[in-house]
Amino acid sequence: MKLRSQHTSGGLKMAGIFVLLALVSTAFGQEAAAAATAAAEAPKYKDLAAFAESPGYSIFTANNIWMMLSAGLVFIMHLGFATVESGLTQSKNTVNILFKNTLIPCIGLLTYALVGFNLMYPGADYAGKWFGFAGFGVSVTDDVAALTDVYNAGYTYWTDFLFQAMFAATAATIVSGAVAERVKLGSFLIFSVIFVSIAYPITGMWKWGNGWLNTMATPFYDFAGSTLVHSVGGWGALAGAMIIGPRLAKYRGGSIHPILGHSMPLATIGVFLLWLGWFGFNGGSVLSANPALVSLVLVTTSLAAAAGGVAAAMTSWAVLKKPDLSMALNGILAGLVGITAGADQMSAMSAVLIGAIAGVIVVFSVVFFDKIKIDDPVGAISVHLVCGIWGTLAVGLFGNLKGGAQIVSQLKGIASVGIFTFIFAYVLFTLIKMTIGLRVSAEEETEGLDIGEHGNEAYPDFTPSHKS
Repeated sequence: MKLRSQHTSGGLKMAGIFVLLALVSTAFGQEAAAAATAAAEAPKYKDLAAFAESPGYSIFTANNIWMMLSAGLVFIMHLGFATVESGLTQSKNTVNILFKNTLIPCIGLLTYALVGFNLMYPGADYAGKWFGFAGFGVSVTDDVAALTDVYNAGYTYWTDFLFQAMFAATAATIVSGAVAERVKLGSFLIFSVIFVSIAYPITGMWKWGNGWLNTMATPFYDFAGSTLVHSVGGWGALAGAMIIGPRLAKYRGGSIHPILGHSMPLATIGVFLLWLGWFGFNGGSVLSANPALVSLVLVTTSLAAAAGGVAAAMTSWAVLKKPDLSMALNGILAGLVGITAGADQMSAMSAVLIGAIAGVIVVFSVVFFDKIKIDDPVGAISVHLVCGIWGTLAVGLFGNLKGGAQIVSQLKGIASVGIFTFIFAYVLFTLIKMTIGLRVSAEEETEGLDIGEHGNEAYPDFTPSHKS
């Protein structure tokens, strides 16, 4: 999910995808020539029928189809987050977790339409700035010039909004896992609305909206969001877990008492849904249907995920003396988060190395946060924050832009986004705690949030203690 203005050159290599999709029957050379003129021609058409007859229309259509498909793949990731979080927590809190994960994408779409999109992409007047706002709401006319993305004519304005909006709620979903099983529902939803509508798009603007991180002498680089999506969510998760405190039973007596998830099948299904969704998360971030670049990104993404899963499984087996499924699952996610910042720049073997290192890191990170008594039921901080930082640094170590100057730029991006996001989330959580309260009562936590918050149960046939 780079700057939209950076992708005008990608159309020159688009031809192969249109043959495969049977969108056109012309030869490769004809399509390549059409691609070269598409960006210039598309905005000139005021009539949709006339544009449909233009040489660049088939390329425009293929790009648009891929971007819409990618938006759908990112959307399904929210189901993955829901099943991972519910599977790795106790059955008595399942309805609560599913409710949160149902409303988060709804909140994300609505707030992104109201303010987020225009905070993240305020326009050329704010290039190099820290903040910009193009106004409330998203609204364009139906003519081609308005519907077409003015930067690259690669897809419609509406497709652009939809794809970007699918990312927005992800940050709050990451926070949800770290404060699960003890946060008040209303308090968390208030946090989500403010965090997703303000904090996420502001830091996103710094890079993807052509803000100050993108206009440095050596620009900060984050292809699809190891920092701008995952670490943002991870910093919010860390702030929330610190303020709300651990679950009641987790560290009693000064020692660590593991609280097992109630459904490892659900957690496993969730991870594979997330892996599937990442094809759109990273593949769509090419912002075109460029066959060479999209296929490279999908390969590096999958190799990193596979390496992360194997490395985490082997590391947990060696350290914990048993092969831990939850660690293997988080290793896959760690590899995916790690490769996201540079998926378009890495060779296959570099992707394997990045994913493997992320898989090792996530195991030790989970153990570390347990030792310092920061209770994270699903490992969200370790997966998204710690491995997001690693993946962002990996761009300067392994990518096409590798070198000292790029590493310094990556560190600047990590630090600035981290400081802003952590302070924002910490203050917001503190204010909520001081006003309406953040944590449920001890009695409600013991009985379960499903009964206390919802008066409902996920598995009523298997919990006879709650029947009259």
